[in-house]
Amino acid sequence: MGSSLAAGQRVVVSELGETPMDAIEKYMALAPMEAPDVATLGPRDVLVEVKSASVGWVDLIMTSGQYQHMPKPPYTPGLEYAGVVAWAGPEATGVSAGDRVLVDGLLAGPRSLGAYRAYGGFASWGVAPAEAVRRIPGKLTFDQACNLLGNYETAYHCLVARGRVKAGETVLIHGASGSTGLAAVHVAKLLGATVIATGRSPEKLAVVKAQGADHVIDSKGEEGQGTRRFRDEVKALTGGKGVDVVYDGVGGDISVESLRCVRFGARFLIVGWAATPFVAQGKGQRGAPNANQLPTNLIMMKGLDVLGCPTVLSTVEDPSIRAPRLAQVEQWAEEGKITPHVSHTFPLTDFKHAMLAKWRGDVIGGCVLHP
Repeated sequence: MGSSLAAGQRVVVSELGETPMDAIEKYMALAPMEAPDVATLGPRDVLVEVKSASVGWVDLIMTSGQYQHMPKPPYTPGLEYAGVVAWAGPEATGVSAGDRVLVDGLLAGPRSLGAYRAYGGFASWGVAPAEAVRRIPGKLTFDQACNLLGNYETAYHCLVARGRVKAGETVLIHGASGSTGLAAVHVAKLLGATVIATGRSPEKLAVVKAQGADHVIDSKGEEGQGTRRFRDEVKALTGGKGVDVVYDGVGGDISVESLRCVRFGARFLIVGWAATPFVAQGKGQRGAPNANQLPTNLIMMKGLDVLGCPTVLSTVEDPSIRAPRLAQVEQWAEEGKITPHVSHTFPLTDFKHAMLAKWRGDVIGGCVLHP
């Protein structure tokens, strides 16, 4: 059967770059890909014809070894993908040929820890174990489905498990036009919170508002440099009290300004540092020579709970937290309460332009490759 399936192509990272830009320019290329021969696959394996693969921030920083989990080159990027089941092994229960599915990026692909790391989504074909292959919920398209789990599980872990957000509270969300940021807007609204979203582009903020944010603030500094002061606007929007929760996936200057926007006893959720991607050294050399810093005096005087929110690491430490999170995210999607927003799509042959668009911040929500 393997030989009867069409040959395709895949993206290969031959070695880690100094930065994602370095990797994209020098060490990433398209290569031919034969369809895996099912005679060589295991009884619980599933062969998926990839229709859509998400281009995420983690896919970018992985190429320079600046993400906490480092795949060993050569590897194919693409943490999350969706497609059609081409073949399922005899013990792969609940999955059959022709099913529309998404593949769980924690259990297969370059961020997974087992035997399926070789099969990233930037490819015509993927192989995953049966437990990683999930039916696409509700009316989601392939493009939306490959942007579901990573983004909404992150938002859920940060806002629900760590942030304990309650109806009636106000949440300040940074990087709200990004994929996890926009998911956080959706989830915070589902929880009954008021959302104040920040960004650096009026056009992108207009989309964030249309996607449900109650208020939007342009945080861009003078002449496009740095972060401007927005404390007074946040205080005005909260009746002088400040916000209950900060969702910070950006880091750098905006984190410090946020400390002036909170009420006493607020929760400050550290989700990422997109504004300062070179915290770690390139080429996988590790260390954190450029670590972000927060002023401890403001943290103390505001009585803040500063909470690190590494979704994947927390799940590896305690796998039991995942089942209720997955169930809730899939239920929301099934009921049409969450729909990932995808602003950019590219053919797989154009993967470099797709990755550059994500890096530059052109993308609102999801960016997708089509093999």
